[in-house]
Amino acid sequence: MHDPAPDRSVPSSLQLNFEGRYDMVKFFKMIQEHDMYAIVRIGPFIQAEWNHGGLPYWLREVPDIVFRTNNEPFKMLMEKFVNLIVKKLKDANLFASQGGPIILAQIENEYQHLEAVFKEEGTKYINWAAKMAQATNTGVPWFMCKQTKAPGEVIPTCNGRNCGDTWPGPTNKTMPLLWTENWTAQYRVFGDPPSQRSAEDLAFAVARFFSVGGTMTNYYMYHGGTNFGRTAAAFVMPKYYDEAPLDEFGLYKEPKWGHLRDLHQALRLCKKALLWGTPSVQKLGKQFEARVFELKEQNVCVAFLSNHNTKDDVTMTFRGQPYFVPRHSISILADCKTVVFSTQHVNAQHNQRTFHFTEQTVQNNVWQMFDEEKVPKYKQAKIRTRKAQELYNLTKDKTDYVWYTSSFKLEADDMPFRRDVRPVLEVNSHGHASVAFVNNVFVGCGHGTKMNKAFLLQKPMNLKMGVNHVAVLSSTLGMMDSGAYLEHREAGIDRVQILGLNAGTLDLTNNGWGHIIGLVGEQKEIYTEKGMGSVTWKPAVKDKPLTWYKRHFDMPSGEDPVVLDLSPMGKGMMYVNGEGIGRYWISYKHALGRPSQQLYHVPRSFLREKNNVLVLFEEEGGHPDAIMILTVKRDNICTFISEKNPAHIKSWQRTDSQITAKGGGDLKPKATLSCPLKKVIQQVVFASFGNPQGICGNYTAGSCHTPRAKEVAEKACLGQRTCTLPVAADVYGGDLNCPGTTATLAVQVKCSKRSPGAPAAAAQ
Repeated sequence: MHDPAPDRSVPSSLQLNFEGRYDMVKFFKMIQEHDMYAIVRIGPFIQAEWNHGGLPYWLREVPDIVFRTNNEPFKMLMEKFVNLIVKKLKDANLFASQGGPIILAQIENEYQHLEAVFKEEGTKYINWAAKMAQATNTGVPWFMCKQTKAPGEVIPTCNGRNCGDTWPGPTNKTMPLLWTENWTAQYRVFGDPPSQRSAEDLAFAVARFFSVGGTMTNYYMYHGGTNFGRTAAAFVMPKYYDEAPLDEFGLYKEPKWGHLRDLHQALRLCKKALLWGTPSVQKLGKQFEARVFELKEQNVCVAFLSNHNTKDDVTMTFRGQPYFVPRHSISILADCKTVVFSTQHVNAQHNQRTFHFTEQTVQNNVWQMFDEEKVPKYKQAKIRTRKAQELYNLTKDKTDYVWYTSSFKLEADDMPFRRDVRPVLEVNSHGHASVAFVNNVFVGCGHGTKMNKAFLLQKPMNLKMGVNHVAVLSSTLGMMDSGAYLEHREAGIDRVQILGLNAGTLDLTNNGWGHIIGLVGEQKEIYTEKGMGSVTWKPAVKDKPLTWYKRHFDMPSGEDPVVLDLSPMGKGMMYVNGEGIGRYWISYKHALGRPSQQLYHVPRSFLREKNNVLVLFEEEGGHPDAIMILTVKRDNICTFISEKNPAHIKSWQRTDSQITAKGGGDLKPKATLSCPLKKVIQQVVFASFGNPQGICGNYTAGSCHTPRAKEVAEKACLGQRTCTLPVAADVYGGDLNCPGTTATLAVQVKCSKRSPGAPAAAAQ
């Protein structure tokens, strides 16, 4: 659970807000209503790609505080917070010991690398934290992730991609092997290219973990959400984890979602052997092994056949029988004889996400602007000091922005003699980004990165004899969410110089600086309907930095998620109906030449049917009239299955400790295509049996293509929400002797809502 918005004006009171979206108790009760379990990370430091790691800013201003070490002010407030949260959860009977859904509780987060920094004081702190947590008597186990030597009865757990191979487990071998963050991809920051992790690799890691005695895996993330407003940590994108099994919009990302579902079902078939069987390991080669859990007296057995070679498939002999095991895969034999699941053979369907233009983009596409964010001068600033002040200490985390301004006088002898030589403004910054102006003229922008937040802005400019004015709008992209001495992290400008003058370099660092905190539009809250009436708006002009833009739009029809395509903009903040959608940064391109994020999720819960208000603050300049309103679909559904695949996991059942086929049915692989709710298959876009290639949305027929495949697919699937196709050459007229055939069926269908009045197709 993230920081529940304490009243920052009363630091010691820990007044917390549990209303609306912060209703923690309601959230856990909803989990229980849906028959799910919960793990609560109380922290209070949680990291989580969350602003300041979930710690409120006001903690930095507590006298003598040092975060996350043996520091009395921090420990006192931490204990008070933990006890308050535990009491609230206990009062609602939410722990499993009370019949609730919470099965585990976490104290601290990934502390081990900090313990190395704080040394003895760090060890004292982590021991104290463990005892303090256990004293709350929740009745459920406490754990610490990435903490090899967790104190006492606190369970150390693993976070990572491959905990079955990288995590030795607790030193106390009576403790369970827990994987608390199984990274389904990699969270993304501005400047990152797309993150990927295949369904096959993820399934391999999970199967591997349980094969070595793992007890629980918890996916991070399973649902890729959105960091709205200013909640994201430094440089973290609003769409920070879109590659999860459920994407940012809550839509199934296939085959990742379905392949994991099938793996989970396979593990459930094996639960008796996994829970009570005796483990053993049989080496079958240099990179091959069988891991077995067996109850011989009950004839219960499961085997995991592992091929760790990343290039070559292999045929293994296990208990006298040959088994084909693809490269980098695990085959699960639920009775030590029958392959019920292969991590490399995907039976789940695939899908493709598409974005669709809506008429609301062009309807009433009238933009207005508020351009009174004037570049300030030194004398207009109320806060004046000799040197520029640190940004966070000024903003108290209530805004991203601070104006720094100074003035200097030049004589004729200072000016460059050559017309082809221009002076250069040089601004050293602690981070994260800056927009510079000289004499009210835009000079340029600069920024750091997630790894190197400090940066140097150098831009040529024109100066004049007499008094010149320099102003820098410095901004952050959130506060850091990890590391030691978090309370001392800095942002804002530092050293400022004018290079290239005839008289040499002019150092303005100690010249006297004025500071203006926040923007006029923020102070007047012009992104809200009440606040926008307090200023005068006029027809919008494009390519204008430091400008607020607004337009009205109606909600797109239907139920599909809504996004805004901000490709024509630069950098800034976005609001819809007063709700902060997040920071956007289109001008920062990653190594592949594209912005890390250009599509921004606007939940329908934020929208009204009519007359919604979109407001943006644009720092650099852009074309707001070219912003598009789109809807999101995953209506292109595909399958790509070979005859070599095992039968679908749904084909199997456990009866009297034995694995049997359901109803004695056909155990050949089958392809199932299923549309989202309320939609049916309206078109078969592609179908081929033989050796097709490509990915969902871009299949091509191979040399062994069978034209009959499309006819078969259309007969079975058109008008249906779900259809099942056999994966067998004879059904499609395939030739298994065709050179190069992989005996693979590839089908792509298009789902959509049934046309009004159209009859339902007969079941086939």
